[in-house]
Amino acid sequence: MDLLTLSQNIRKYRQLQNMTLDQLAVKSGLSKGFISQVENFRLTPSLKALDRIGSALGLELSQLFQTEQTGPEFSFDNLEKGELIQRDEGDEYGILYRALAYRQIGRLMEPFMIEYHPSDKERDFKMHDTEEFFILLEGQLEFFILRADNSFSMKAGDTLYLKANIPHKVRLSAGCTFARAVSVYTIGKKD
Repeated sequence: MDLLTLSQNIRKYRQLQNMTLDQLAVKSGLSKGFISQVENFRLTPSLKALDRIGSALGLELSQLFQTEQTGPEFSFDNLEKGELIQRDEGDEYGILYRALAYRQIGRLMEPFMIEYHPSDKERDFKMHDTEEFFILLEGQLEFFILRADNSFSMKAGDTLYLKANIPHKVRLSAGCTFARAVSVYTIGKKD
């Protein structure tokens, strides 16, 4: 079972029950922030935490891990055919994520195609417990690393490799109205 499928299963079951993050937090005894990180595949929860989430959803622990199919040995696809997913409320900031390898069960990488659109809101710094490789395909971005006064201008073809737990944020460069990138995360192994 990969973290993306597990996180999507938890979100799917929560939404099928019309349960909010706050309600699941109260029922499970876990914090809203923790559950949000689990649903946004920012961390891998312990089995104990998953059992509490499953119980709060009225499910056996094993049901959180069930998949409808096994992944193929290989897959050819297209950037436009990735599965549109919600991640870190990105749509509020003009950021859309498409999971590119969602059919590959048990994978060791999480590749995404990311689109950046203008937004009145700017996202705060984020960090994750996995490494990331980022390729800007089109447009121009300002990539901020560690702090607001440490930015790098990126143009199509530029790449970036980030170690785990490095605060960063991204925004469209002045005058740019669209950018597209591919980002590949390693699968985290946090307990």
